[in-house]
Amino acid sequence: MKIELFDIDGIDICEIVSNNIEINNPQDALDIMANCAYQGSRKIIIYEKNIVPDFFDLKTGIAGEVLQKFSNYDVHLAIVGDYSKFSRKSLKDFIFESNKTGRINFVGSVDEAKKKLVRK
Repeated sequence: MKIELFDIDGIDICEIVSNNIEINNPQDALDIMANCAYQGSRKIIIYEKNIVPDFFDLKTGIAGEVLQKFSNYDVHLAIVGDYSKFSRKSLKDFIFESNKTGRINFVGSVDEAKKKLVRK
């Protein structure tokens, strides 16, 4: 895993770059948050492909547990992916509600992620 740090309008954003699944459980999320905080960022971009597929099956509870960690530690997250492939209404509703709050954003591109994360 590589962490790239960007400064956009004075806001530091970490982008997780990897071809592997980096978040399998809440502890993995905490580790990523700690690594990014060490670099001075409380705003993180990660890709859908870097998160265990069970995260997107809300029945497993992984999404709730992982995203609660981001909320507890006041870290903003943008997850970049193609969400059109998911057909469950519950997940679509979850994504819609998450995007409304602005702390957790499900977006289609890195540019969109950066725009969401630099909002003050």
